[in-house]
Amino acid sequence: MARETAAVRAARAQEILRALALTYPTAHCELDYSSPIELLIATILSAQCTDKRVNIVTKELFRVCKTAADFVALPQEQLEEIIHTTGFFRAKAKSVKACCAALVERHGGEVPRTMDELTALAGVGRKTANVVLGNAFGINVGVVVDTHVLRLSRRLGLTRETAPEKIEPELMRLIPRAQWAVFSHWLIWHGRRRCDARKPDCAHCELAALCPRVGVKPACSPLWPTFSAGENREPS
Repeated sequence: MARETAAVRAARAQEILRALALTYPTAHCELDYSSPIELLIATILSAQCTDKRVNIVTKELFRVCKTAADFVALPQEQLEEIIHTTGFFRAKAKSVKACCAALVERHGGEVPRTMDELTALAGVGRKTANVVLGNAFGINVGVVVDTHVLRLSRRLGLTRETAPEKIEPELMRLIPRAQWAVFSHWLIWHGRRRCDARKPDCAHCELAALCPRVGVKPACSPLWPTFSAGENREPS
């Protein structure tokens, strides 16, 4: 079966954007925060943890710590105890304290607004930086590629790549820059509410007519088949 041309894929991507915008008009970051520092810390804690669990933990944490200096002053043991249930709590506590120490020393306690400055902080990779820039400051530098965005961008046939660092530039070429941040929210919301990793609800999916369902089990056969059967694989 012939592959989808770049022009056809680009046109389909625009239709997907329109469908997602109609389906999730209020999509937003589901981490609770009231300031850039809170979003930065919450995002660091969200690694290998659900937003729901992080929000439970940060409800207490943000009562104790309001500023970068507060996190620096908080004893390591107390921080570990508070964030224990987010997993990898010792490593996360070290990252949070080192990150906040750098904020105090280099940025006057403020969260910087550039990718290079953010990724120079402990515990902050490109994904975390994109979350902070896009949501705390409204700055679209890139596309957040988390597990949902990775899975759905492949399942929707928007990319054939499997690594986030290769998926992101492909999505940046397909998606208008003004929509980079909200696009991630749309896919994350769709992944959580409709397009589950193991049992996607294809029968009721708002994107069904636009989706080749790459990697989906035969029970959800493609309605928009643009890939050969040998390519219908999704990363585990």
